Amino acid sequence: MNKLILLRHGQSQWNLENRFTGWEDVPLTNKGIEEAKMSGHLMNKNNINIDLIFSSFLQRANKTAEIAINEMNLKNFWENGKLLMIRDKSLNERDYGDLVGLNKEETSIKYGKEQVYIWRRSYDVPPPGGESLKNVVQRVQIYFNKYIAPEIYNEKNILIVAHGNSLRAMMIEVGLYKKEEISKVELPTGIPFVISYESRKIIDSNYLS
Repeated sequence: MNKLILLRHGQSQWNLENRFTGWEDVPLTNKGIEEAKMSGHLMNKNNINIDLIFSSFLQRANKTAEIAINEMNLKNFWENGKLLMIRDKSLNERDYGDLVGLNKEETSIKYGKEQVYIWRRSYDVPPPGGESLKNVVQRVQIYFNKYIAPEIYNEKNILIVAHGNSLRAMMIEVGLYKKEEISKVELPTGIPFVISYESRKIIDSNYLS
């Protein structure tokens, strides 16, 4: 049996400020750092083994991975002070285009709650100048099938540290949710979600506690 662990980064500064973040490279807050430590603690507590680490190109995800792995004391993942992980922009957060940097409540007042809800939660309607969730699913799907799925089939334990929407896309790709259901899925920051495989089939999935 092998596992795919999906971990949303710890709280970022713009999460705290309730802003649309997208590809903006903002740091973790102190709370986000503590959440990253807790994610490592939870993986240790539940005897999670890791063979490979994938992450986006954004520092809030990269830093979360570094802190979690350090908390797990997995020294074999460090080389010359750097964490050995595979980083790719295909795993970046959804690009919110013209909304990036805007406060979500203020944006709702400006454009109307219904319009902002459509931009945030519809599957195929992008915000102005940005990506729809469908666009995110398409880029994650290509990367997943080329680089991650083969490692799952080789029975590797894989940790993916990324973002709310790229991880939602991952959940659609592995078959946990349909595109019609995913808008209701909220991924908490800093809590590992573990998908267990046996003979290439999912046999269980749950958040660690």
